[in-house]
Amino acid sequence: MQLKIASGMLTPLIVATALFMENMDATVISTSLPAIAKDLAVDPISLKLALTSYLVSLAVFIPISGWMADRYGARRIFRSAIMVFMLGSLLCAATGSLHGFVLARFLQGIGGAMMVPVGRLVILRTTDKADLVRALGYLTVPALLGPVIGPPLGGLISTYFHWRWIFLINIPIGLLGMALAGRYIANLTEESVPRLDVAGFVLTGAGLSMLMLGLASEGRHMLSAAASIWLTALGAALLLAYLWHYRRQAHPLLDLSLLRLPTFQAGVVGGFMFRVGIGTIPFLLPLMLQLGFGFTPFESGLLTCSTAMGAIGMKTIVARVLQRFGFRRVLVVNSLLAGCSVALYVLFRADTPHWMMLAAFVLGGCLRSLQFTSLNAITFADVDKERLSQATSLSSVAQQLAAGFGVTMGAFALQTVSWWQGHLQLTAGDFGQAFLIMGSLTALSSLLFLKLERNAGQQVSGGHE
Repeated sequence: MQLKIASGMLTPLIVATALFMENMDATVISTSLPAIAKDLAVDPISLKLALTSYLVSLAVFIPISGWMADRYGARRIFRSAIMVFMLGSLLCAATGSLHGFVLARFLQGIGGAMMVPVGRLVILRTTDKADLVRALGYLTVPALLGPVIGPPLGGLISTYFHWRWIFLINIPIGLLGMALAGRYIANLTEESVPRLDVAGFVLTGAGLSMLMLGLASEGRHMLSAAASIWLTALGAALLLAYLWHYRRQAHPLLDLSLLRLPTFQAGVVGGFMFRVGIGTIPFLLPLMLQLGFGFTPFESGLLTCSTAMGAIGMKTIVARVLQRFGFRRVLVVNSLLAGCSVALYVLFRADTPHWMMLAAFVLGGCLRSLQFTSLNAITFADVDKERLSQATSLSSVAQQLAAGFGVTMGAFALQTVSWWQGHLQLTAGDFGQAFLIMGSLTALSSLLFLKLERNAGQQVSGGHE
């Protein structure tokens, strides 16, 4: 029996290798943002473009990841994606300008777009719904080691060596993931694969890219104010054009009809709003600790990694919490608590005892971990296996867009607060007020979960509402 369980959880652990690499990369770069900005001679806030370009790339190419896995095989696409991610990492290490850095991060995003969603699709197709929460738990625990190791490692490298080395650590991890996938992951394909919706891919890809680039370049970073406005408007128009195109396609790129499922809608739409508020943390928190409080990157990394440690601890009891209280109650109450944990950062000062910061970070990590696992599970609770590929693509696009909007809105909130206060330079207080705004947005997501039925997702949680 134990051998069977170990075998069944092997695929999630292998996919977690890719998640580990991606999550560690994200947390390493977040901790090193001030050092990278100084070396490239740019405003630290402008590096939101590097974070956003990666997330935009994910959102653009994730929709075709499911189709490519069905057409060419999950293992083949998964291993190729890891290779592209490693190539992007090498280019990030070699770049000498903001433009080059943004483009290299975009290439990394192409690899990430195929890597993680395809791996999650394999898990969803090979795991019974009764074991889904546990499988997702096994998947995310090793992946959460990335955020634990990433911040102090990125801070150590940026403080005592050079930030370019932070991208080279992806290479051995990626090689390990490719080797394990080649041996243990099945090359799952579908017998009947519809034609790719090329027009839909162009509309969504160009629309999302222009919209997010226009919003992220606000503040005249790389583009003029007029160009940012035009890009944003054109991107929005292309996305509206996709809505018209979608209704006339038998096999659209993004199947928006899935949103008619109440559980899927709650996981995607409610999860989007929650992730926008939370998505600002990896960007603003290292900047507050380093630029606002004067901490070294290493000190900042040692503090922020406690968030992931709290998340790992929560993963061990998520299934029992959901079984006891049900999805609706957990999502509503926990989103309020998570929002408060973000707004709590407004109380931090440079002389705040480190143990108090650590306690707040650990608490926030626990709450976000509970919410993310619950959202991932409720999203697919009522999705048939025949539509899992489409559901995975649509939910993954929403997640990455939410993270991108979180970075963009966090930067906008910070700049607005600074302007309102009449500050020529960013202050520690400006960061605190920005966190207060984003924490309030996170808490408001609870309103979207109230529409769930009391027994929603019961077949996944195992509860008895």
